[in-house]
Amino acid sequence: MSMKIFLAQQNYQIGHIEYNTQKILDAISQADVAGADLVVFSELSVCGYPPRDFLYFNDFILKCEAAVSRIAQHAPHLGVLIGAPQRNPVVMGKDLFNAAWFLHEGGVKQVVHKSCLPTYDVFDEDRYFEPAREWNVIEFKGKRLAVTVCEDIWNLGNNPKYRYCPMDLLMQQHPDVMINLSASPFDYTHDEDRKATVKANVLKYNLPMFYCNAVGSQTEIVFDGTSLVFDKQANLCASMKRFEEDYRLFELQEDGTILGEILEPAARVPDEELDPVMFNPALHIHSVYQALITGIKDYFQKMGFSKAILGSSGGIDSAVTLVLACEALGAENVTAVLMPSPYSSSHSVDDAVQLSRNLNNPYHVLSIQPVYESFLNTLDPLFKDLPFNVAEENIQSRTRGNLLMAIANKFNYILLNTSNKSELATGYGTLYGDMAGGISVLGDCYKTQVYALAAYINREREIIPLHIIQKAPSAELRPNQKDSDSLPEYDTLDAILYQYIERTQGPQEIKAMGFDEALVNKTLGMVNRNEYKRNQFCPIIRISPKAFGVGRRMPIVEKYLS
Repeated sequence: MSMKIFLAQQNYQIGHIEYNTQKILDAISQADVAGADLVVFSELSVCGYPPRDFLYFNDFILKCEAAVSRIAQHAPHLGVLIGAPQRNPVVMGKDLFNAAWFLHEGGVKQVVHKSCLPTYDVFDEDRYFEPAREWNVIEFKGKRLAVTVCEDIWNLGNNPKYRYCPMDLLMQQHPDVMINLSASPFDYTHDEDRKATVKANVLKYNLPMFYCNAVGSQTEIVFDGTSLVFDKQANLCASMKRFEEDYRLFELQEDGTILGEILEPAARVPDEELDPVMFNPALHIHSVYQALITGIKDYFQKMGFSKAILGSSGGIDSAVTLVLACEALGAENVTAVLMPSPYSSSHSVDDAVQLSRNLNNPYHVLSIQPVYESFLNTLDPLFKDLPFNVAEENIQSRTRGNLLMAIANKFNYILLNTSNKSELATGYGTLYGDMAGGISVLGDCYKTQVYALAAYINREREIIPLHIIQKAPSAELRPNQKDSDSLPEYDTLDAILYQYIERTQGPQEIKAMGFDEALVNKTLGMVNRNEYKRNQFCPIIRISPKAFGVGRRMPIVEKYLS
């Protein structure tokens, strides 16, 4: 007997349970019209992922329970798999399970609990959830469904993270198909990782897999969707849209094949996760571009804002940020403010003006010199004849931050931060100045990735003026300043930072790769000393396997490598 399975890849709002419920109900109606037997949603679809400490509120859980009951009442004909927390009836252990609810005939027929609770990087599930204590297939319309939740299918290989592998236990009950409800975030390596993991499960258990992933951005975490369907021979039969909602009906045949054409034969699907040893700034740059646009767009929509502002310096970082924002929000909704100082070059202003003209976004020129001089005059009794140093540089940066925040407050804009990952790593930025902002667009992109993004943006025509791309980067806070005065060349710097941050390689391992000993010591010391700055920074759109923010937790006061 065949089974028609409908995957609903949706973009939810965390805590907006009524909104999420209506989206789920709409998809159920769509699946019903399409003739589906079973409709599958993503992990914690009812409340959105990750709900974090909302899970401690009884009212939040009550609303989730009410939503599950409402959805069940609207599914008299279809089988429905949705994600929502479930209370743990046992006193010992955590109060909740991360659960997949099977709804049919107007009620809850069965609940599956997540076994493998990720507590690393951006995940913190062991803080809230109890792991599964029992494992049972779901019997539905002549099929035995092995239902798992996200991380449950990742516990494979020679070094498993968890005590149990749910599929090993479920196989004792002879399932016919694997179904996974997932909330798997984007990073520029993860497309291959995901395919390799799903393929590994299919090959190990000789069963087809239906994998439904979340889509959309939740503050710093971007979900790319790309839900997958594999037949029992590990052929990729479907890969749903990236960074968009998508709805697809599939027919699972009695013999484990999927009706329709094969998208990629098993021989072409990656067998191993992508783990680049050396940094490649252009790796999947088109996906990075899409992820950043999704991150901006969803952050504004879900926060209830429509307009953005940023400081446009004539440099590469603000230029790329401006292009991304215009693409995400519409050029008319993004205001660029050019704020030349006494040390700004004339070509920087000209470059920034030209960029805004190319994009057709509104822009203003506000000289900071009068405000800067006012600061100096006020501080003169204290500074006296002390030489110019970082204090005067930071006054310029903080003047710009104040002006941008004043405009943002006045006109209900969100300020986009333009700092890149190389700067944040080394502390090359001013707290409450150029580090101000409501969301960081490039904070997970190394400087060389920013250049790769610029090249991608200009792939068909010149949007970012070539002079912006070609000139030596500079903060222009003192005469003839260049980034290279304070930092190593970005090609080398980013390669070292990648080893330390993404690959967690220590100083000896990095030096053994051929990097200069003194340079490694200097770079890693800068990273550690500037944790206090990053701790006060705004949310960063995550595009890498290891971003600053919730996924990387380091002490501020420490002596490692000092």
